[in-house]
Amino acid sequence: MLLHIIARGRIGRSPEAELVERYMKRVTWAQKISELPDTGGRIPLPADNSRTILLDEGGEQMSSLEFARLLEKWRDGGVREARFCLGAADGFTPEEREGADKVIAFGRATWPHLMARAMLAEQLWRATSIVAGHPYHREGRQ
Repeated sequence: MLLHIIARGRIGRSPEAELVERYMKRVTWAQKISELPDTGGRIPLPADNSRTILLDEGGEQMSSLEFARLLEKWRDGGVREARFCLGAADGFTPEEREGADKVIAFGRATWPHLMARAMLAEQLWRATSIVAGHPYHREGRQ
């Protein structure tokens, strides 16, 4: 399954870009990152048999294990692409939220979109490592 990050704004050369690169290099699943301008333009239409996940402060809060199981379920169910959309400062329109398969949040705090992109990259690495049985994730261990 292709993991596709679609983000508003250019990350350029920044500490956040280094984090995204560091974690995405570890992900063994197919991946793609698309950047859109801060304003204008639309999120590309989804391909057949894909899922769209919006990252939004008002979304559902999921544990890393729940997130991993969701990706695993989609992958094993034949989903070809999981599209993770990060909006600009004003977030998503009600129509975009309604059209998404899932809206998730990284907690109740508001995060800058570049930090959210780095956090997403880490969570994708963590989720794929959980699915693979890699010991990186230590939830519930003392």
